[in-house]
Amino acid sequence: LVMVFYGSNGKSNLVSMENKVEHQAKNEITYDIHLPSDLGMLYKVRLGLQSLENSISQLCLRHFKMQNTSTLDTFSLTINKTLPLSPNGDRWIEFPVEWPLKEALSVVTYHLTVFSRNILSERNLVHMTACIYGTHGDTGDRSLLWSLQNIQQGEDNESFLVIMDAVELGELDKVVLLISSKTDCKLDIKKLHLKEAVKEHPIYVFEVNEAFSVHANKPEIQREIPVSFVIRGDKKKNDIDNNLHKEGSQARNLTEYTIKVYTGDKRGAGTDANVHIILFGNEDKSEVFQLSQSLEHQDPFERGKVDTFKINTKKLGSLHSIEIGHDGKGFASGWFLEKVEITDASRNSVYCFNCNR
Repeated sequence: LVMVFYGSNGKSNLVSMENKVEHQAKNEITYDIHLPSDLGMLYKVRLGLQSLENSISQLCLRHFKMQNTSTLDTFSLTINKTLPLSPNGDRWIEFPVEWPLKEALSVVTYHLTVFSRNILSERNLVHMTACIYGTHGDTGDRSLLWSLQNIQQGEDNESFLVIMDAVELGELDKVVLLISSKTDCKLDIKKLHLKEAVKEHPIYVFEVNEAFSVHANKPEIQREIPVSFVIRGDKKKNDIDNNLHKEGSQARNLTEYTIKVYTGDKRGAGTDANVHIILFGNEDKSEVFQLSQSLEHQDPFERGKVDTFKINTKKLGSLHSIEIGHDGKGFASGWFLEKVEITDASRNSVYCFNCNR
């Protein structure tokens, strides 16, 4: 059994109940859990099974009670659910936490419609999960192919409905897909529609339009898909929202890279020529950037100096190479480049490309 706790300032890591048993009576186990103090006021708990692969039995959850040992505030809830929720099914349930004098969020049933081309024919061999993010946290990874409803199949298009319960997420922001397979295949996903079951609108639309090449026994594929636009009942509001989402989604897809260029400490190492750079990642390559505005020096690329440049470009994935060079202009334009260090702000990664020539 594992749990995730959500507070007003963030969420906890996965808390495993293994080796945490403080007291066990008939049909009742008490755990002692130390949560980070900076989580803030708890508003949601998700609990589930660590893995379904080795599970030979089901876990029946009757009642949940939680007490803050310093304030003695207590929350209790009757659950009466069995995990997993079906054979090969969803292994998570979540519920809002209600404290005295504090209004709780409610549990919402979400309808996620997947528009694709060939997932249904492969569904017994493919494992696919979605984690939905909103202003009130996320759903965690939820299985998409275990209980399909409203299946529609055409010659070139198909769609199916996935129903999931979650504590209300607020305004939806993005979906993260995880895909793996027992066999080599190509999965073509067009888009996702997401809405609350009891409401016609708003419908959040996530444009995917990608054919995923999935290989058996290879690491799972992960894709983050920001909301493309929102369909609301009110057309005028729709148009405003859609434009805002398009602008927001373009801004979200840009990443800032910090580029540090080290010029060698040798005679004649510096250059006055115009230097350019192109970045290559496993998802895309950047446009050509002229490195002219150094953050440190008015005259960049002088002997023994380090120059820093900031550029904004689309997300490139994990960087694997760069092209860097100059136009040969100016007197004695030869340049001894020691190395280039690039920091990707969105991935919190630093890449080092040694040149030494």
